[in-house]
Amino acid sequence: MRFDLLVKGGEVIDPGSGRRGPFDVAVNRNRIAAVERNIPANAAARVIDATGKIVTPGLVDLHTHVFHGCSYWGVRPDPVASRSGVTTWIDAGSAGAMTLGGFRDYIVKPAESRIYAFLNISYIGLVGPDHELMNLNYADVDVFKRIYDLNRDLVVGIKVRMMSSTVGEQGLKPLERARQAADECAIPMMMHIGYAPPSIDDCLPFLKQGDILTHCFTGFDMRILGQDGKLRDSARAAWERGVVMDVGHGTGAFQFEVAEPLIQQGYKPMVISTDIHQLSIRGPMYDLPTCLNKCVALGMSVDEVVEAATSAPARVIGLDNEVGSLRPGLMADIALFELEQGSFRYYDVKMDMREGRERLRHSLTIVGGRPLEELPVEPPPPWLAEDFVWPSFQASLVKRQREGFASG
Repeated sequence: MRFDLLVKGGEVIDPGSGRRGPFDVAVNRNRIAAVERNIPANAAARVIDATGKIVTPGLVDLHTHVFHGCSYWGVRPDPVASRSGVTTWIDAGSAGAMTLGGFRDYIVKPAESRIYAFLNISYIGLVGPDHELMNLNYADVDVFKRIYDLNRDLVVGIKVRMMSSTVGEQGLKPLERARQAADECAIPMMMHIGYAPPSIDDCLPFLKQGDILTHCFTGFDMRILGQDGKLRDSARAAWERGVVMDVGHGTGAFQFEVAEPLIQQGYKPMVISTDIHQLSIRGPMYDLPTCLNKCVALGMSVDEVVEAATSAPARVIGLDNEVGSLRPGLMADIALFELEQGSFRYYDVKMDMREGRERLRHSLTIVGGRPLEELPVEPPPPWLAEDFVWPSFQASLVKRQREGFASG
């Protein structure tokens, strides 16, 4: 036998390698060994029948919160991985310099899926829901650099949340410190936006080529859509200089009234991510396939959304030689989906609805050549009601969003 595992008979969509069509995917140990047509079933010790299914690289979720048990936001990654196709999680600032050691020991090491981190410029990270930058002493560049130097295998960038409830009277000062740390460490910066002040026009110039604007389709007053229904000049300049536009859906940062006109005007996000956390996982975000399907409903193709959740995010954080594609030699992270036709309703954070005509429905997640057993949905944390569901919570969200509790 040549291979340990063979995924046979599926329709491969792998934008990272340019492969699209009926291919079989073979695995040796934990790496992709071959992607070819009609590999004999007897060439592998184990065969997974993918007939009628879409086979993609394991999904790479660029904006997540998985510091479970140590932060307000964190969810356990593996149960979600097992039912969504996400094999690589990038935690977006849940850990700061003072808590990264616990993140490594208690979250990264036990997980079956892969986990990396944007390290928060605030050294306390996101222990609570907000306010981590109101004390500028927490944004210690020297401490950030010291911890980054010790954890280059884990940290892929820096996270800073810019909105009024997070920075308070500090204004742009936390962003200035994040910019300094990103430049001195030569890593990308992810900037969260929400409610002003500061304004979106004041913040966007800090982003350079390769940096990430997350929550790019927010409907809050830092939105990148102008009053005229077109892209703001500051956002167009950022787009043109190579700033990465990332969805970061969450519970407060994805509105059809912003996303739809921009996508129709050709401003499609480079990356589609979830901002998954203890609120958004219960709706209307739910998981990464749901986010992909919403973008398909707005006019993106299936191939485009797969790219935005595989090779594109892997490339943004410099992991494209390890994950995000089915190229031989890369990690054997694979996701299987069914592409269903019908009429499917999707809701944004205001509970506005759009209908889609096709959707990706998860079938199987494989990490490092090992299929994940599907794990049950976990109950909400004790600070949420046990019967928490999104619609009943939505009525009180606007006030909470203005207080900064909407998205991480």
